[in-house]
Amino acid sequence: MSLPWIHENDIEYRKYTLWFVYACIIYSIIGFSWGALMGGIAEFRYFVDHRLHGDLIVRGHTHINLLGWVEMAIFAAIYYIVPRLVKRPIYSLALVKVHFWVHNVGVIGMVVFFVMAGTMGGMASVMSTPQEVEVIVKPLLAIMGIFGTLVLLANFVWAYNLYKTCSNWEKAYEAR
Repeated sequence: MSLPWIHENDIEYRKYTLWFVYACIIYSIIGFSWGALMGGIAEFRYFVDHRLHGDLIVRGHTHINLLGWVEMAIFAAIYYIVPRLVKRPIYSLALVKVHFWVHNVGVIGMVVFFVMAGTMGGMASVMSTPQEVEVIVKPLLAIMGIFGTLVLLANFVWAYNLYKTCSNWEKAYEAR
């Protein structure tokens, strides 16, 4: 069945919408497993609860769940619903692709550097002063911030693409 608001890039658009779903599934499995390990392994739980900067590992877990699992599911649902709602194709398939890749690179980078900072800070805190630990952790958190900025940028790309898709939808709808 051909829908008048779906264009020739529909296969590619559907592919990327499904990639958001697949990414959501992968992030959820990682996040759920990670949470089970933190809760189920006493030594791991002690490390994240009692070592200096060990809580950054929990932040990595939180971000993989929120920015990976939850946000990716929301993006997939909105990418599916909006073109049908406004009866027009997405404004830019290229922006959908940029959004997908930049968001995933950002999430993965954030999580990796949160975990590195938490692990290295926690291990260093056994034999080092808090000031020495800060010297180790601070640059890792700065790099994590760069990846966080990528996630924010990807979210702006997503918002812009949806805004352009939805703006003046009434005129396009009435013209049909």
